[in-house]
Amino acid sequence: MQFQIEKPLVIIVGPTAVGKTEISIKLAEELGGEIISADSRLFYRGLDIGTAKPTAQERDRVKHHLIDVSDIDDHWSIAVFQEEVFRIADEIRSKGKTPFLVGGTGQYIRAIIEGWCIPAQEPNLELRSAIQSFGEFVGAEKLFEKLQIVDPAAAEKMEPRNLRRTIRAFEVIFSTGKLFSVQKNRKAIDFQYKLIGLSRDREELFKRIDERIDDMFEGGFISEVEAIIKNGYARDLPSLSAIGYKEVIDLIYGDIDFDEAVRLMKRRTRQYVRRQANWFKKTDSRIDWFEMGPDILEKIRSFILLPNGWKYE
Repeated sequence: MQFQIEKPLVIIVGPTAVGKTEISIKLAEELGGEIISADSRLFYRGLDIGTAKPTAQERDRVKHHLIDVSDIDDHWSIAVFQEEVFRIADEIRSKGKTPFLVGGTGQYIRAIIEGWCIPAQEPNLELRSAIQSFGEFVGAEKLFEKLQIVDPAAAEKMEPRNLRRTIRAFEVIFSTGKLFSVQKNRKAIDFQYKLIGLSRDREELFKRIDERIDDMFEGGFISEVEAIIKNGYARDLPSLSAIGYKEVIDLIYGDIDFDEAVRLMKRRTRQYVRRQANWFKKTDSRIDWFEMGPDILEKIRSFILLPNGWKYE
């Protein structure tokens, strides 16, 4: 569908298990759109069940982009993601269609709508190795606590268990002598967007999370992870630190039992939902929130079709 504005982008965000996949596919079908994934876990081939990746049937209904574009041992930076989103969005528009950017990775969404200029600091592998050795010695959370002291603004936008990103922040700080948080300058964006937030009652959302995780294990999640390990991928790869994969790897290696793996996965997913709320705040004036319910599709469709409400920053 062609909107009477230049370079439209419809963005759909919300917490894990809120229903983004179902809603975005239906909207894209009705409005002539294609979906660009903004979920960093969906980049990787082979990480299917544990990421609740859209099924082949769902992807047949609407064309999806940035899913299964990388091997498990590759690394996708925010800068590469940002570049690809802009390129793909223009490609979709050139076909007379509308790009839908959909996902729950707040940092990736903000990089798009705020026009982040990602620090172009070249890797310092020797320094990185030293920081990593120290991080592995003290643990991811202890290293993160030190980042909270050195650069609280950067730490606020990161996950405590994401050792790789904490190491990268320290690497940039030590290499440049400047805080990591002040190096993300902004550039003007050249598109107009509507940012739609999906929400559910917290109790209902947590129930959906628990059911989804139970379904993952019933659907062969352990076998999926066993195949990844059998293919020779190291258990400490950043992509395998995603919630669910870490717990199942620990289960396979005998570090925890099945019940503990399920318990940890459910608990950590709920914690992740709370962190997502820091990225997608109800007070953020850029986000138009919609509570999930029977008439949600009609409400969002009507909002998208309104000529006003498009944001340009």
